[in-house]
Amino acid sequence: MASDGNKGKEEAKDTTGTHPEDSDDDRDEAIPLGPQRTLKEQLEKDEDDESLRKWKEQLLGGVDINNIGETLDPEVKFLSVSIVSADRADMVLPIPEDGKPQGLWFTLKEDSQYRLKFSFQVSNNIVSGLRYTNTVWKTGVKVYSTKDMIGTFSPQLEPYTHEMPEETAPSGFLARGSYTAKSKFIDDDQKCHLEINYTFDIRKDWT
Repeated sequence: MASDGNKGKEEAKDTTGTHPEDSDDDRDEAIPLGPQRTLKEQLEKDEDDESLRKWKEQLLGGVDINNIGETLDPEVKFLSVSIVSADRADMVLPIPEDGKPQGLWFTLKEDSQYRLKFSFQVSNNIVSGLRYTNTVWKTGVKVYSTKDMIGTFSPQLEPYTHEMPEETAPSGFLARGSYTAKSKFIDDDQKCHLEINYTFDIRKDWT
């Protein structure tokens, strides 16, 4: 969620001093994926093909085939976002329904190593190509932008947990201060399942 000058991610400057609602970092060209099908239709399609049937059963895992819905769009509900670091206890961040935490959402210690951990549930249908995008600004200048793949997930009752690669918070006088950021979780169909607009600080310590 924070800027990391050591990882070689995409970096650019926005000299307008504003946050464009739909920057190039938030959009990917739509790829035609063919007609969408409900989960029930996908299971019934090619049901006589033994290899396909076994593959679908492996993909769906513990889904109750008799109780699946016939909704076309998958529903992804994010339960929590956590910051995991060996330097401190896990920081579990509540996610408001409107995706806009009020005030300062969290503080990072400069030069600390940390991972983001997402907990989420998938229902109705398979979500394909779920990915995380994050853009960070400081005093109106875009200092960091990244896109990371999370994966493809079938619906199930138990929540999924996914940890992102380790990052290192920047350090030094210029790195400290307040930042604004926008994080999105988007799938292959360009559906945004969650957008979070928030502020955070980088300080000499965690508080």
